[in-house]
Amino acid sequence: MSGSAIRGQRPGWWQDAVIYQVYPRSFADGDGDGVGDLAGLLERLPYIASLGVDGIWMTPFQPSPQVDQGYDVSDYCGVDPLFGTMEQFDELLESAHALGLRILLDVVPNHCSSEHPLFRAAVAAGPGSPERAMFHFETGNDAGAPPNNWQSVFGGRAWSRVNPGSDTDREWYLHLFSPEQPDWNWRNPAVGDYFEAVLRFWFDKGVDGLRIDVAHALFKADGLPDAAGTDAVVDGLRSNPQVSDQEDVHEVYRRWRRLAETYSPERILVGEVNLAPDRAARYTRQDEMHQAFAYAFVKLGWDAAAWAAVGTELEAARRAHGAPPTWALENHDVPRSVTRFGGGERGIRRARAGLLAILGLPGGAYIYQGQELNLPDVDVPLHARADPMWARGGVSRDGARVPLPWTTAPGNAYGFSAGTAAPWLPTPPAWGSRSVEAHRKDPESTLHLVTDALRLRGQLLEKEIFAPGDACEWRVGDHGLLLCARGEQFLLAVAMGDASVPLPEGTVLLSSAPLTPEGLLPPDGAAWILVDRP
Repeated sequence: MSGSAIRGQRPGWWQDAVIYQVYPRSFADGDGDGVGDLAGLLERLPYIASLGVDGIWMTPFQPSPQVDQGYDVSDYCGVDPLFGTMEQFDELLESAHALGLRILLDVVPNHCSSEHPLFRAAVAAGPGSPERAMFHFETGNDAGAPPNNWQSVFGGRAWSRVNPGSDTDREWYLHLFSPEQPDWNWRNPAVGDYFEAVLRFWFDKGVDGLRIDVAHALFKADGLPDAAGTDAVVDGLRSNPQVSDQEDVHEVYRRWRRLAETYSPERILVGEVNLAPDRAARYTRQDEMHQAFAYAFVKLGWDAAAWAAVGTELEAARRAHGAPPTWALENHDVPRSVTRFGGGERGIRRARAGLLAILGLPGGAYIYQGQELNLPDVDVPLHARADPMWARGGVSRDGARVPLPWTTAPGNAYGFSAGTAAPWLPTPPAWGSRSVEAHRKDPESTLHLVTDALRLRGQLLEKEIFAPGDACEWRVGDHGLLLCARGEQFLLAVAMGDASVPLPEGTVLLSSAPLTPEGLLPPDGAAWILVDRP
């Protein structure tokens, strides 16, 4: 068995696990139609295992009209034919486990597709019916306006008329995202029962855990009151406390945690909780979710003081609630770190350093597909953009979702596809220079840096120099040198200023860039340092 498999079987494996996020549409296309699928992922599983990660998080592949690339789910317990079959998923799960890889799936409990059978039944049943009580149906005011002033995350109002031309059905339904994504009414106990059955379905199959989409927004404020203030109206979920972090939501995750603990090995729950560290950490109390992404970190630029401040907040939250942070710099919803950190060669150096940094911090870490290849955001042509946020709100996430390049040669979208169909998002010229093949040939590539870091991380855990519950003391030294002392023997250093900087005394175990002849860490570099015991 691989070291990853052995580590993955011990209790609490998730506390220091490194998970690779797969966006199936853009990972590998096995049937040649231009869209990534389960067959492509199955073929490329050995690549993921070769990185040394502990598991995979897959974004939605369940049946969906694909208005929001799968986050508008019409059947929570199936496989969309676009991606393959349930038999292929079963084979994928078995093969991943044989390679020592855990499988985490997305569950989307805040909203579903307007094509979901229960929503269609609600529309047909009419006002006042138990079917409509599964969702938020409300009568508008006498002037024909919606029930309140809430705005959609995707732009525009968060309400749509269910039957715009009807004189007898004056109800509106709530959708914090697109009109094709109606929100479930979690104040109805039947919704909780429905989702428990969904969790049981996937847990019974052997799925190792679930990432919970928009985990903090399931419950809306009693009475659905207007949002106060201009920002709340403009920014939707991001600024509207009436639809976020309601206290009732914690009982959902207590119920789910009890269910997860009935399985052996225990299944895990990972929350997309886009809140300040002190609020997000409350979702990972001992009887709730196992992990929540450190979203304050995902939003950071390249600034030592900001990293230290957020890191200190996250450490305080860990001390208060017990769960170590779950680190990430990228995912399918945010600009890639190469671009966010300045673009070009400097952006690449910073992204390499940032990736090495999060792999050295205590707790779990997530790598987004292509992050190990230094992929930047792509300026997808306007006519090819598929993100509903672009159409409704003028913001596109497509740039972080362009299909992966596997080969240096341009054929088959740089090896992404088994056929000749155009990829669902166009790949830019010279994309092959960033491919897996190109990185494998370059011993100094980020792909090799990641595999070296994960191998070393495993060794440090085995030697108990690393422990998931380590304290992390952040500080900023001269010339923008960010330092994080982890436990008693390890120091993370990141040069975030414009000058090369001397490192604290100790043995440099690994660095994202070669040290200068004088032994200095160059600008935009990171290093792992082993220090003597005090």
